[in-house]
Amino acid sequence: MRIGEVARAMGCTPRALRHYEERGLIVSTRAMNGYREYDPAVVTRVRNIRHLLDAGLTLDDVRVFLPCLDGDVAAAPPSPAGLKVGRDRLAVLNARIAAQITVRDRLAAALHAAAPPPPSPVPGR
Repeated sequence: MRIGEVARAMGCTPRALRHYEERGLIVSTRAMNGYREYDPAVVTRVRNIRHLLDAGLTLDDVRVFLPCLDGDVAAAPPSPAGLKVGRDRLAVLNARIAAQITVRDRLAAALHAAAPPPPSPVPGR
């Protein structure tokens, strides 16, 4: 399969596929004309990569799952290494969310101090 065929089958861009390849997550061969050619099984691998990315993992996190990317990652029982990656990523996300909430609250307080909101209109008047 050529890169465009894989991209269309997966609903992603050829650029994303080249990036996955640069990161060592998928492989291709080169045709005589220099075009990338992928084994049809790469569709399953890309589907799994995208599933893990959609779950909030990074490409670095996905590398832990390399041994099982050609199977059904979504239905497979979780491995201890996979659970650790997921828990670590969740902790990072929770820390980022907490930091953003703190920044939001500071901004809201500064705006309120600078210009309190107008009083709410009284219903019926």
